[in-house]
Amino acid sequence: MTIKIGNAPCSWGVEFADDPRNPDWKTVLDECRDAGYRGIELGPVGFMPEDPAELGDALAKRGLELIGGVVFRPFHDPAQWHDVKDGSIRTCAALKAHGAKHLVMIDSISPRRAPTAGRPAEAEKMSSEEWAVYRGRIQEIAKLASEEYGLTPSIHPHAGGFMDFENEVEQLLEEVDEKHMKICLDTGHSVYAGFDPVAFMKRHMDRISYMHFKDIDPVVMKNVIANQTDFYEACGDGIFCNLGKGSVDFAAVRQLLLDAGFTGWCTVEQDCDPAKAQSPLDDARENRAFLKSIGFEVTA
Repeated sequence: MTIKIGNAPCSWGVEFADDPRNPDWKTVLDECRDAGYRGIELGPVGFMPEDPAELGDALAKRGLELIGGVVFRPFHDPAQWHDVKDGSIRTCAALKAHGAKHLVMIDSISPRRAPTAGRPAEAEKMSSEEWAVYRGRIQEIAKLASEEYGLTPSIHPHAGGFMDFENEVEQLLEEVDEKHMKICLDTGHSVYAGFDPVAFMKRHMDRISYMHFKDIDPVVMKNVIANQTDFYEACGDGIFCNLGKGSVDFAAVRQLLLDAGFTGWCTVEQDCDPAKAQSPLDDARENRAFLKSIGFEVTA
């Protein structure tokens, strides 16, 4: 039984492919390798080359395996549906070309929800009609990924979007057949949204296909919620701290994964502001060392 640990470009501050603050994609691959990982996510489609030969050669040269990719697009916005589909199709194609498995769907941050990130009681809710259309968009991309590209699609709750809080996640899991959609549970975003990832795992382990490992600083979290801090500003303030230094019980997470016979990849994602990040390489190394210290395998 093997649980392998990878990393992702967001740990280097890469959230959007066209952000001028992004490091070079080759630097991200180099530093991921140098930190001791053997797997990496794609990052936002367009950040790494979409030519399979170019990216395949670069991964092979560094001994890295492509794990999966994230579609971080506004599923909540009907006017942006073309953008969501374009990003989804391009990501699916890239993953299939490299034999990656995981297509992770994230509803990107909405101006209607960003001010209440971390405060479920105050957050605006969708109407039943809006929710039905929203659910349909998620299901359409999930079916596309699984039926046309042979991927394992999963929904990823995320602060500041409309798939964030526990009741929303529970409702979506109930309404979308598990043969079409699994869940990628992010330990840090769960805590940010006010629910316990360990308790959630106990209820839904059979639905979890993939994990994102992220820790959260409880002091920073308390302050950003009180001050209604923007999500990206909160990242710059260090809300997502190095693993083992926050409130997530990773030993309990590991035990639940082992008890369930979980195999495959879990991915470190330490969201940060690329302009404020101190040293993504040092953070990646420290996170790897922490996970190794509690019994995770960190190389393929």
